[in-house]
Amino acid sequence: MKTDITIPEVENVFLAAIHEWSDDFMEKIWNVYLVNDSDFKIESVMVVSQAFGTLDGEMKKTSLLRHAFIEIPPVSSVKVEMIEKSVVQLNNEFMVTYFIENTLYDKKFIFKKHFDTILEIEEVPVLFVDGFVVR
Repeated sequence: MKTDITIPEVENVFLAAIHEWSDDFMEKIWNVYLVNDSDFKIESVMVVSQAFGTLDGEMKKTSLLRHAFIEIPPVSSVKVEMIEKSVVQLNNEFMVTYFIENTLYDKKFIFKKHFDTILEIEEVPVLFVDGFVVR
């Protein structure tokens, strides 16, 4: 029975954190984008995020945030949310679910704590700016 279930692999859909200037905060902040670098539009997109980890020896967890997008065209991106600077100290988990035609895709993406200090910055496909990519 379990062998009859095929779980499709998520390809060319990923998250990127971009360090951008914010006029609201008058400083650079991390914004997370969902990037669709595939040849297919993705539909009924749901993104659920939460941060968790240990700070000062105490377990911390943020509330769940939910974002929904009707459709993301091929080779495009959409801004999901900002990561507040105090939350960068925690693991930031994003659960992304979407459809391509009649097939459901689902993947968990995690920005590890203090990802902003890691030197794995690269040019983000589709956006063509430097950022931190989680595939």
